[in-house]
Amino acid sequence: MSFNIGLSGLYAANKQLDVTGNNIANVATTGFKSSRAEFSDIYAASKLGTGSNTIGNGVNLSAVSQQFTQGDVNASGGLLDMAIQGGGFFVQKGSDGSLEYTRAGTFKTDKDGYITNSTGTSRLQGYMADTDGKVTQGALSDLQINLSNLPPKASTKVDSTSNLKSSEPVIDQATKPFDPADTSTFTTQYQTTLYDTQGNSHPMVQYMVKTDSNTWKSYTLIDGRNPDGTPISGTGAVAPVASTLTFDTAGALQGVVTPPSTVSNTTLTIGDWKPGVLDNDVWKDNGAAANPGGIAINMGNITQYNSASYRNPPITDGYATGEITGLSIDGNGVLFATFSNQQSKAVGQLSLASFNNEQGLLPAGGSTWKETFASGQPGYDTPQSGTLGSIVQKSLENSNVNLTSELVDLIKAQSNYQANAKTISTQSTIMQTIIQMT
Repeated sequence: MSFNIGLSGLYAANKQLDVTGNNIANVATTGFKSSRAEFSDIYAASKLGTGSNTIGNGVNLSAVSQQFTQGDVNASGGLLDMAIQGGGFFVQKGSDGSLEYTRAGTFKTDKDGYITNSTGTSRLQGYMADTDGKVTQGALSDLQINLSNLPPKASTKVDSTSNLKSSEPVIDQATKPFDPADTSTFTTQYQTTLYDTQGNSHPMVQYMVKTDSNTWKSYTLIDGRNPDGTPISGTGAVAPVASTLTFDTAGALQGVVTPPSTVSNTTLTIGDWKPGVLDNDVWKDNGAAANPGGIAINMGNITQYNSASYRNPPITDGYATGEITGLSIDGNGVLFATFSNQQSKAVGQLSLASFNNEQGLLPAGGSTWKETFASGQPGYDTPQSGTLGSIVQKSLENSNVNLTSELVDLIKAQSNYQANAKTISTQSTIMQTIIQMT
């Protein structure tokens, strides 16, 4: 009996050494979770139970459990490196179509733009965004970064905050008719860049002329011509149409009237804009079009106070064609692509998985686990939902192995091994004594 007890102890100590050695070997493995050898004693039992003088039959390895505690999150610099601060697992689809779960966020893109693990054999799962950058949660799909250019968007609105200095002198248009080439015929000017359907840029300049104590006129020219493309001088010249802005005694805008309309509101609509290009002083159609609904210029935030005339940077929704220049990931796991035209757009959002029993997961190698009956079915959701953690970009989660503790465990396992070996050696000596007595 003592031989079997000693052998079971040697086996247990050897397994403890194996587990400790594996922890130490993976101390630098990204997303690795340390394991712990758990043992249970062995007792022989009959149908009537065990007696009060029962001696155990040794020890048995009952389980090797992994410790899913948080590892340190450190900056790595990799563009697609990600770490989970909190609970959850990244979801990957292997080449065989099965799902894998990992804490190792060492991701990259393949030749087709799919986000894969470091070996390129599994694709990161999440939710793709539509062409407008809207992410809709549904079935998991392979996350892919579209490297194509961002299509241009025609301008539909212009919005800004500005002030017209109330003490500016009045300009008599009877003696000084508006001329954009003569700065004495207007008080100030504001410029905004517009875009047509092909992403061509067109400068829109609004010339502001103070014509009375609380009255201003606004002349809008695009590419130095009337919005409909007609010139303001020379052959076929058409005088620009002015909108009239009126303010109350407190400097607040009362309304804007643009002929031929007599309706007063705070929006100036350019509905007949015809994009074109000057070629040797000849206006030509450039093959593009303007927004069919025109361009709505919000004038409601203009004031007339006795302070310097100014205009905050305009807010427009049009832009030229853009090439992708970078990628960022926020705490919710949303992937934003940035483009050369100063635009950014969501291209997808990664998903995290959670389990009722993480200890039931099956280690599958490569810092991954797979679902089992014991772990239960995974729940999928976006980062920072419920108990799921947040995403830290350009960072990786280190192994949670405590090297000091593992080295101490090595000493303990060695001592256990030596003690159990001594049990066997002592039993052998006793048997030799008995044999010599016969």
